[in-house]
Amino acid sequence: MSRPYWLPLAALLALAFTLQGCSVFGKEEDKTRDWSAQKLFVEATDAMSESDYERAIDLYEKLEARYPFGKYAMQAQLNVAYAYYRYLEPESAIAATERFINLYPNNPATAYALYLKGLVNFNRNLSFMDRFIPTDQAQRDPGASVDAYKDFAELVRRFPDTEYAEDARKRMIYLRNNLARHEAQVARYYIDRGAYAAAANRAKYVVENYQRTPAVKDALVAMIIAYEKLGLPELARDAERVLALNEAQGNFVTDPRDLEEKSWSGDVWDYFGLDKN
Repeated sequence: MSRPYWLPLAALLALAFTLQGCSVFGKEEDKTRDWSAQKLFVEATDAMSESDYERAIDLYEKLEARYPFGKYAMQAQLNVAYAYYRYLEPESAIAATERFINLYPNNPATAYALYLKGLVNFNRNLSFMDRFIPTDQAQRDPGASVDAYKDFAELVRRFPDTEYAEDARKRMIYLRNNLARHEAQVARYYIDRGAYAAAANRAKYVVENYQRTPAVKDALVAMIIAYEKLGLPELARDAERVLALNEAQGNFVTDPRDLEEKSWSGDVWDYFGLDKN
């Protein structure tokens, strides 16, 4: 005689709850399904204003997917790039800015997209540039700083008369100063490890390629030390004379520190006239 099939009461209850859940707790309905482009934009922008960047990204991307050819989609592409930037997803932010730049190469709002792209790269390597964590400086990669410099340079070249270009010029000076400082730090690193020829070459590179930066003074000092250690007193004296002359004439410059981010892409709102609808 076959044994009757049975399940424990707890298992039966669990199964019943699961079956019920399939209908009651199924995939949540998308409440934004019937929203207009304007509704999506307003809700996303409100989320952005409240620093709810995850929700802002979700809504802006839905707007782009559902209404890809409207003016709201154009603004959404800028705003989602900024949202990704503030949400600490630099790769996605850069991808969004590049998409806008490629779609609208001659649009005045592209100046902002270029500015934001540079800003993302600028802040990606801020710890290297601005704080100099006390670790091996020769091992730190200035790649993001170079990328930021190129982004800002393109902005200045293509949109020289915009407010973003004005700020970009300051950041280019700041970046150039820090790139020069990095090279001088590498020269110092080589001196500390007895690689005097490498130190002299690195310091010389700073003097020749980063004129009018604060790091030139440090590079000249490194050259003097390196040449003395290498037994090249004439070259050391030449570096000393250049150092003394520039100090006497006040040629050594200081870093610009008054760098503040320009306001986010919501300000581009006025250009598109979205507030008129």
